[in-house]
Amino acid sequence: MSIQLRKHSKYSLLVPTSMGVRLTPVNGQPFHCSEMHKIQVTSAESNVASVSSYLGLPVKVLTTFVKDSPIARMIKDNLSSRHMDFEGKDVDQGNPWGYRHQFNLADSGYGSRGPRVQNDRAGEVGRTLDLKDFDLDRIFGEEGVQVIHLSGLIGALSPETGEFCLGIARAAKKHGTAISFDLNHRASFWKNREKELHEIFTGIAEASDILIGNEEDFQLCLGIKGPEAGGKDLAAKIEGFKGMIDRVKKRFPNASVFATTLREVVTANSHRWGAIMAEGPNWHVVEPREITVLDRIGGGDGFVGGMLYAILRGWEPEKWVQFGWASGALVTTLLTDYAQPADEEQIWTIWSGNARVRR
Repeated sequence: MSIQLRKHSKYSLLVPTSMGVRLTPVNGQPFHCSEMHKIQVTSAESNVASVSSYLGLPVKVLTTFVKDSPIARMIKDNLSSRHMDFEGKDVDQGNPWGYRHQFNLADSGYGSRGPRVQNDRAGEVGRTLDLKDFDLDRIFGEEGVQVIHLSGLIGALSPETGEFCLGIARAAKKHGTAISFDLNHRASFWKNREKELHEIFTGIAEASDILIGNEEDFQLCLGIKGPEAGGKDLAAKIEGFKGMIDRVKKRFPNASVFATTLREVVTANSHRWGAIMAEGPNWHVVEPREITVLDRIGGGDGFVGGMLYAILRGWEPEKWVQFGWASGALVTTLLTDYAQPADEEQIWTIWSGNARVRR
């Protein structure tokens, strides 16, 4: 089984996103106990794209900015430093109570103390993402894109972004771009909007070639019946996921790849990290292996980013999930939410378990 990738495209990967910044206490401290915090640019979707951009593939970000905001300038400079092109409207702040970029308040946890995260998204400019602000015929037709990655976080951000993501998926489909969709259900985003968002997510999923999500995502976003068997052990999770994906395949026959990560938390700094992927009729399972965690945020995005990179490179499917697993493991060793691999070899040595010094 292979994903059909459009040839002669300017961009390997395109991601629509709402950019923001993350504040993290230094030295692994809880947020409320720290007087010193590190600020970094972040978004789940740009985090996915970083694997490809750092490894040399052309990447583009579609987003929106607050005009004349120093945070917007920081974001633009950061995206450029990550080797990403970007396109987006500069929106007037309006007044001091107007638009701004989201803030993510997140500590890393330490040992027996788990991390805590609070998203402050009031006035988020990304909620204004609108199809009319982008020339989709130029982006998908003239420039060309091989894979677009969409996230349920953006699809559910506002009524406008839901229609934006659905329109983007339809435009991509029209021009032969493969579509990756990470369902990313968030209960707070879906409250009192279940019917509206179910229809939008179903429309995107019907066009998608790659669907990513756990059992809860497929049930709550797409209305797919969950696993038949209960149990929290790994074997039960894998078998339950396989059974559910068989039902997803019947409902969404256009998709040929389905994936999710498997995580068992021992302490904040020690996880058992695994993954499962279906490619056509074939299943590829990475049994959870122990990894040391500096900061867990972004590991799932790193997995998706690594898997998409492997697909874009045209590798055999077994390597898709392996490279994804190792890319996610790499992110958990970094203070940024996104992977910054030096080269492919660095990621493959993580997969092989070779942490010896390279001279």
